[in-house]
Amino acid sequence: MGILSKIFSNTRKPEGFLVRMMVNGMNGGSHAKMAEWGLSFVDIANNWDILDVGCGGGANVARLLKRSPKGTVKGIDYSPVSVKKTTEVNAAEIAAGRCKVVEASAAQLPFGENAFDLVTAFETVYFWPEIEKCFAGVRRTLKDGGRFLIVNEDDGLTGNNEKWEKMIEGMHTYTPDELCTHLTAAGFRDITVHQGNQHHWLAVMAEK
Repeated sequence: MGILSKIFSNTRKPEGFLVRMMVNGMNGGSHAKMAEWGLSFVDIANNWDILDVGCGGGANVARLLKRSPKGTVKGIDYSPVSVKKTTEVNAAEIAAGRCKVVEASAAQLPFGENAFDLVTAFETVYFWPEIEKCFAGVRRTLKDGGRFLIVNEDDGLTGNNEKWEKMIEGMHTYTPDELCTHLTAAGFRDITVHQGNQHHWLAVMAEK
């Protein structure tokens, strides 16, 4: 495996010095613009309980806290590097009791039923194992009528995804149809798809 392949493979589970730099980069640039674009499709109430799965560099947790100033936001990631960074970025809200960051996997969400109004997943479902089981786990944690927002940088329709999938072990770039199929199988309803044609960004919203 070449050096670039090693570095980008760590996007699945960031660890090490170079990847700490990568995690820092997740909080700006095109990632930030894409996150704002994805969040534009959901009206977040000021008192929602929210979970961000795969919290990366912590910027999206911060965005969600600002959008729900009387609510709570929890973040999980199975990378200790990401958990540490997200904790640092959101230290003030953690101290205030509005935020908590946990090292955990999308395959085993450490939360009870009916806990959240919204669950978000930014650029992370590419790596989820047995994705329908993971989606079912997300649905379990949502309140009735709660929403699940998936935001991906690539809609799987450009052909560019093939080179990344070869470079990054365990990665799969889902098309809109694939995500809708898996979400439906997991029990979600009222699924809506938004595509950023200029960038091939993808936002998928589903309801419990």
